[in-house]
Amino acid sequence: MIRLSDHFTYGRLLRYTFPSVIMLVFTSIYGVVDGFFVSNFVGKTPFAAVNFIMPFLLILGCIGFMFGTGGSALISLTLGQGQAKKANEIFSLIIYTSILLGVILAALGFFLIGPVASLMGAKGQLLTDSILYGRIILLALPFYVLQYEFQCLFATAEKPKLGLFVTVAAGIANMVLDALFVAVFSWGLPGAAAATALSQLTGGIFPLVYFARRNDSLLKLVKCRPIDRQFYGSALLKTCSNGSSELMSNISMSIVSMLYNVQLMKYAGENGIAAYGVLMYISMIFQAIFLGYCVGCAPVVGYHHGAHNLDELKGLRKKSLILIGIFSVLMFAAGELSGRPLSTLFVGYDAELLEITAHAFAVFSFSFLFSGFAIFGSSFFTALSDGLTSALISFLRTFVFQISAVLIFPVFWGIDGIWLSIVLAEVMAMAITVLFLAVKQKKYHY
Repeated sequence: MIRLSDHFTYGRLLRYTFPSVIMLVFTSIYGVVDGFFVSNFVGKTPFAAVNFIMPFLLILGCIGFMFGTGGSALISLTLGQGQAKKANEIFSLIIYTSILLGVILAALGFFLIGPVASLMGAKGQLLTDSILYGRIILLALPFYVLQYEFQCLFATAEKPKLGLFVTVAAGIANMVLDALFVAVFSWGLPGAAAATALSQLTGGIFPLVYFARRNDSLLKLVKCRPIDRQFYGSALLKTCSNGSSELMSNISMSIVSMLYNVQLMKYAGENGIAAYGVLMYISMIFQAIFLGYCVGCAPVVGYHHGAHNLDELKGLRKKSLILIGIFSVLMFAAGELSGRPLSTLFVGYDAELLEITAHAFAVFSFSFLFSGFAIFGSSFFTALSDGLTSALISFLRTFVFQISAVLIFPVFWGIDGIWLSIVLAEVMAMAITVLFLAVKQKKYHY
């Protein structure tokens, strides 16, 4: 068994992060399968409704990722300082708080989803389907928040393989229930929503039961200390500060996606929006490799930072950058080779749309050469409990650079400018990450 306190060679680092990589890749894949069933067995309008309302649901649920990444950094730092009891109290406080927030957000979302969908432009059947699907999903929102959260915290508890098992179980449940409810029972959009909600229950309840019982991991749910406002406030503030970059990334990406759709409608019409949708589906799977590595590596960085193991911290930074570089080249090559086959899988029924999508993918694949470095940089500073630097990298990458590029480039190069804007944003994000790593080196001694 690999411990956070171990010396990490390349092999040990890959073995420890591998379950987290597979976990997030699998999560991305079963999200694509969910869309497949709705599109092919329910219809085009319900499928549009699912994609239309999903950014709103993701914004509500991504607080789990904020608590997971921010809490992982604080908990691993505390463990590295040899304060196991305090680490478990922080862990428990984060879980209890996120459950309460999940319930509150679900209630607010239930009443706000109609006005929000209308404000975004939904009308008629699209509006009705968006509200129906969203409200069913919102019933499981507290467990969705927990599922996001535990994906990060399993690695902190030295149980990345168990986290993988839970994610696979939730994903298989979603696929099986989709096939049963939608394809066999013909329950339509409510069936698809119910399948997703039940899979989220699986992903949230199982870890909750595991950590509530006696277990052999580093973490378990305990009673929090008697009312100690300073302790509660400090721990939650630090957690939210550490994880703010991940929260910002999710919110920013939803907003930026809407802007891309506006630009694509202007320069390419519905075909451009369809092509962009395919890119985002496939990008989720590719980017999950970088995200999974960072989720698995972050608690290791946080632990050795807390324990002041500076040589190990230097080694983790160097090894991670080399591994990210190797992953980047391999993913670029995979993107260039698989662009047309993957495009055919999604839009092979329309020759013109297929050509647009395949060409877009050939340009878009260059972004894989650069995106991993900014993702790692943001995660690295989160693990060092430097939430401000992490948030700044994420904000510049997912919001400022993307919006600036997608507004300017199409003026000169049309639709190609939109695909190029994604690549340029990642190049600029990598440059700013390298700058921060150089500037902060003296402070953290990595």
